[in-house]
Amino acid sequence: MIQEPNCFKRGCTHNIRVEQPDGTEETEVNACDAYPNEIPEDIAYGDELHLTVRKDQKNKIVFQTKE
Repeated sequence: MIQEPNCFKRGCTHNIRVEQPDGTEETEVNACDAYPNEIPEDIAYGDELHLTVRKDQKNKIVFQTKE
């Protein structure tokens, strides 16, 4: 089972979910609207708050709290 990412704990609105690329727990990754394939480690488990758009994104979605 995958660890809960910090962005989820902080209450981000952007559909944080677990993806299983091959359908098994061995390949589980955290994903969201900003990072549909996998949330980077520094955002998911580090100190990066993802308050600005990063170069490794394909969209302009950033952290946003639920209202």
